[in-house]
Amino acid sequence: MYSLRNKVQLIGNLGKDPEVKKIDSGKKLAKFSVATNEVYTNSKGEKVKETQWHNIIAWGKVADVAEKYLNKGSEVALEGKLVTKDYLDKEGNKRYFTEIQINELLMLGGRSED
Repeated sequence: MYSLRNKVQLIGNLGKDPEVKKIDSGKKLAKFSVATNEVYTNSKGEKVKETQWHNIIAWGKVADVAEKYLNKGSEVALEGKLVTKDYLDKEGNKRYFTEIQINELLMLGGRSED
């Protein structure tokens, strides 16, 4: 059960091309967003589609794969963990945001055209 702690699995589509950069240590970082959709029927019998957006970060070889093969609209399966960070805004208030740091990436569907 220990391996289930802080584990996230998603299947969704990229909202935009990955933003890739090398940091000072030489390590590669890729950031992108993924949309997941849930469809359900509400109490009135109407179908409702709900979209959630997730901020994704990938390091090293996973970032290399994201840079080389992923673009806006790509369908992917991801596995990773939740990472919450904080910062001070312009007014000095502490703000929090959560990202999913992935360690596994599987491309689904066909290869997209450039």
